[in-house]
Amino acid sequence: MKFPTPLVRGTLLRRYKRFLADVELDGRGTVTAHCANPGSMLSVNAPGSEVWLSQSPDPARKLRYSWELIRVGDTLVGINTQHPNRLVEEAIRDKKIPELAGYTALRREVRYGTNSRIDLLLEDPQRPSCHVEVKNVTMKRDLAPSAPAEFPDSPTARGKKHLDELARVAARGGRAVMFFLVQRQDARAFAVAADIDPAYARGLARAKAEGVEVLCYGCRVSPREIHLAGPLVIGL
Repeated sequence: MKFPTPLVRGTLLRRYKRFLADVELDGRGTVTAHCANPGSMLSVNAPGSEVWLSQSPDPARKLRYSWELIRVGDTLVGINTQHPNRLVEEAIRDKKIPELAGYTALRREVRYGTNSRIDLLLEDPQRPSCHVEVKNVTMKRDLAPSAPAEFPDSPTARGKKHLDELARVAARGGRAVMFFLVQRQDARAFAVAADIDPAYARGLARAKAEGVEVLCYGCRVSPREIHLAGPLVIGL
């Protein structure tokens, strides 16, 4: 995924009210940017950090800028939760995810279960449909190379509901995949943050036992583009 226009560099002053961030742009003064990330953003919201914003060409938009990246240590992290589905879809179409290859059709946001929508539905007449739920991962509480990226960064009842829905798909003989997308390139492994949300950790273990597959891939992140890199070791 390439950013359609060049990103603008700045310094994070504060993130507040979940969806707002004040940023001091290099030589351009202070702006309020939209933050498309409803989580706690633990480990990726330190004031004084280098950040990168995209600009909207829509003159009617209330907030012209959107927060895209933050530098943590030596790595850039993609914090925009609107991108992961597109990134995974792009990688599937480009045959970059062997575990999800071989399907002839891909649809997004398809209704299923109890008032739910699956992020990606892969279909082929020769095999059961594959339901893929995508979760954005940004948290890495320890910057040591061996330390894992973790999810979730705050309690998520919605995430637990998605696990239950996937488990029901698997129980009916369908294929169900929980896909964790780590929008940073300084992690070799992934783990569930059971201390933050023990119910989610139990739900993921139960879903896996009931046939839900768990995949995790990292990303290469730059101010020009974000692309999937290789798979991460999953510690469950």
